[in-house]
Order: sequence, then structure tokens, then C-alpha cells
Amino acid sequence: MRVLCVDDALPIMEDTVAMCRKLPEITSVTGFTRPREALEWLEDHPVDLALLDIDMPEISGLMLAEQMKRKYPDAAVIFLTAFPQYAVQAIKLRTSGYLLKPISLEDLKEEVAFAQSRKTVRSTGHIVVKTFGNFEIFVDGETLVFHRQKAKELLAYLIDRNGRGVNRPSIFAALWEEGLYDYSKQKYLDVIIRSLR
Repeated sequence: MRVLCVDDALPIMEDTVAMCRKLPEITSVTGFTRPREALEWLEDHPVDLALLDIDMPEISGLMLAEQMKRKYPDAAVIFLTAFPQYAVQAIKLRTSGYLLKPISLEDLKEEVAFAQSRKTVRSTGHIVVKTFGNFEIFVDGETLVFHRQKAKELLAYLIDRNGRGVNRPSIFAALWEEGLYDYSKQKYLDVIIRSLR
């Protein structure tokens, strides 16, 4: 997996690049502190994944992702930011992930695995859904691994509904039998829904 990392804070960019080098699925990683330089580099260098800070001078990470997706529509994007208010914009761009700084190697590993699994599923063919007994999905004969348990539960719920309409409150009630439909769970529900696309 070829990775681009862009963060205007040099120490954070260097730390993120160093973490990427610890993940065996990442074959190459290139880091930039200036988004314009990253855009120029992208002209001749395809990537599979971009790790982007959102709040940067000149070009925001959101704009950088948008421009990158025009050239490499299948590239995954994971936003790294200290500002949770950007989550809605990030989700609208159909990003693969969103991590709040400071990020940990474990969080990065999970998001990279999730981004990689989405790309694998997109490029495969025959899908079989087993609903009797344990709920399982097979893609080309292999069991589909869900990196988020709630995503698997949501898919099972939607299949059970058999094409009938659902709304957010009914999804919430199916996934969280207890608890309030609060802001943080609404945002997490957005992430789960996005992960099924």
C-alpha cells in the first residue's frame, strides 16, 4: 500500500510517517508539510491511501482530498485532526477514516486495515450472504471480516428489513438497545453507515 502523509506540523508528520513504516501492509510512505508540494508530487505518484491533516494553510486537507480524489478516485483518505468539528465535512467526502490527534499506532493500524478491506471488497466479485445461524458474508468464497462489529450488526439489520425503509432512530434502537440517541452516537452511526458503502 502506497501512502501519502500531509501535515503542516513537521514533528506530527514525521511521527505519522514513522508509525506508517511500522505497518507491514504499507510498502511506501511519503510525507509533506506543504499541501501544494504534495499536490505537485501526486501528479506523477499514485497512492492507495492519504493521511491528511485538515487544518493547514493555503490548502486545507479537505480541499487536498477533493483534488486528489479527482485524479485517484479509489484512493482512501484518513483525516488526522485535533478538531472534532470537522467530522461532518470529512464524512461527506466519503473518507475511509477520521482520527483525532494525537493518534496512536493502534488507532492508525485499525484505520489502515479498514481502508484496505474496503478497497479489497470493491474489487471482488461473487458475494454470498448467510443469514441462517450465524450471520456471515462471503466474498469470492472468503469470509468477509468486519473491522467494526456495529457495521456487521447494521448490515444484518438492513438485510433482515428486506428492502423496507429504515430511519436513524430505528437503526439506533436496533444497534443500541439501551442508551440515549446522543450526539456522539449519532456521529458514530455516521461512521458505521459510511463504512458499509
